[in-house]
Formats: sequence, C-alpha cells, structure tokens
Amino acid sequence: MERGKEEAPGKVGLIGLGAYTPDRIMTNEEWTRHVDTSDEWIRSRTGIERRRIAAEDQTTVDLAEQAALRALEDAGLPIDEIDEIIVATDTPEVYIPDTSAFLQHRLQAPNVSAFDLAGSGCAGFLQALDVARSRVLGGRQHVLVVGVELLTRLMNWKDRNTCVLFGDAAGAAVVARSSSAVEILSATAGTDGSKADVLALEMGGTRTPFSEEGARLDLHHDIVMKGREVFKEAVRRMSQAAREVLEQAGETLDRVSLVVPHQANRRIIDAVARVLGLASDKVFMNVQEFGNTGSASIPLALVQARDAGRVRTGDLVLLTSFGAGFHWGATLLQF
Repeated sequence: MERGKEEAPGKVGLIGLGAYTPDRIMTNEEWTRHVDTSDEWIRSRTGIERRRIAAEDQTTVDLAEQAALRALEDAGLPIDEIDEIIVATDTPEVYIPDTSAFLQHRLQAPNVSAFDLAGSGCAGFLQALDVARSRVLGGRQHVLVVGVELLTRLMNWKDRNTCVLFGDAAGAAVVARSSSAVEILSATAGTDGSKADVLALEMGGTRTPFSEEGARLDLHHDIVMKGREVFKEAVRRMSQAAREVLEQAGETLDRVSLVVPHQANRRIIDAVARVLGLASDKVFMNVQEFGNTGSASIPLALVQARDAGRVRTGDLVLLTSFGAGFHWGATLLQF
C-alpha cells in the first residue's frame, strides 16, 4: 500500500500464509531413467536437486485446498469470513469452469465470488496479490489468494531441457485490513506481449485447437522455452520491478532484510542478486528442493523464509517474479 493511503484504520496486507507440497520427492537421479541427463548436468545449469510430484489421484484443487486451509488456520479465520477467492494457476482443474469455482465448493464457501488469474505463469501470484489488495481497499474484508501448479502434468517428460525444471506445489495468503498485517507497502507489474512466443504452450487455444494429430505428437505438452531470451528478460525485469517497488514506497535496497525471488533456477536468482548488488545471505532460495513451481513459488518460499526465522517484525521483504507473457511483478512487504 502506498504511504498516502494510510488514513483508513489498519494496514492492508497478509494476515495468514500457508503452503503445501506433495509427499513424493523426485531426485535428479530419477530423471536419468526418463531422459538423457545426469544429476551434475541438472545441478550445474539449474541448481535444482529434487522436486515434489503430485500423486496420481491428486489434482490442482487438492493442492490448492491444502494451502488455503493452512493460510486460514494461520490467520485464525473461519472460511465463512472469506468474501473473495482468487486462484493464480496455469494448470487448471478443468478447462471450464475455473479452478476457483472448485476450490470455493471444496472449502464450503457458497456464494463467495471466486475467479482465476491464468496465463501469467510464474508472475501469477504477485498479480493476484495486488488485485486482492485493491479489492480490500475497495471494501472487501478478507480475500483468499492461492497460487497453485501441477506443472509436472503439463510438461513433456521427454524434453530434458524443460522437464527437469518443474515441480508441483501450492501457496496461499489471506489479505485483509488489520493492525497486525504484514503490510503491502507497494506493488508493481508489467507485460511485454511482443515476446509471448518465447515462453509458451500453444496447443489448446483457438489458434491451435486440440487435434488427434497434435495429441499423437504430444504437442499439448510441448512447452516452448527459448532459454537465453528467458534468462535475459527475467533478470532485467525482476531487477527493474524490484527497484520500482522500492521507489514507490520511498525505500532503498539497503533497508531490505530479505529478497524472495521467483524460484526459476539458480542462475537467474544469482544474476538478479548481482544486478541488484545483493549479498547471498539477503536472497532466499529453495529452488534446490522444489524446482520451479510457477505461481506457487513465491508464497511457498515466503512461508519457508518466515518459518525459518529469516524475517522479523519490522523487516522489509521484497518479492519479485517473472513469467510467461512476458509478465513480471514485485511487491514490498513490511513484517
């Protein structure tokens, strides 16, 4: 929230956080049974050592529900006090309706408005968080925000350049006005649609509908990822967004206690830290444990950072993310 809007009682921010990861752990070594790769190859290029894989009987809403329940418990809030649900995901429960409808029903929150933010890739959660902040400023009391992905269902398990990157997870936050909230000081976001083809999954829309031939060629799992361009844009945009939220809030980077970037891969995280001039102990990283979990990445990392004691009351924490679209965003929090 910008400084000029503090005349209303209470701060707008996070009053509860929760995350969920499936039980199954898949190591790099296991990937050698599926594609021509090695533990050393994956670690040296991504920093990833293992990731979580959803069970065969788990779907997107199963993961979302668990993260949501944990966030509600953390907030000390019953579901009947939630008056809006926003789900950020690119791996929906079904094509129509959206995943938020299934989550609303699962949580037993009848008639509560719910909607998805989809297609933003790894930037989805921060976009949803900013929307939730605006909804609270507009009069909503408690907004539940969930970032969830079952990316291992989306990817091509035969493409070693992409399949080893991803994992499944969900993270959630409750956004409200409260004197004890983790305040959202500022937020920014941007899009460059001219680079939409650099990171994409094209089959399944109106441009390239599902077809028998496409299914035979496994095109519905054909994730396009032009690595060098993604790397360059991710580093530039995440760094740029980080500086923008600090400027909006009238803060400087030296006052930030911790930066929690999207966990795409270690090379991108390290490059963002270099561009911003950050010491390694100021950057939270869990990509080695979970891989890239898309829109679940930021809330999962934030929960872990908090629970590990990496942030204290009064600390400034900067979140920055980048995803398909290209979309990017950043948020500055004060604990």
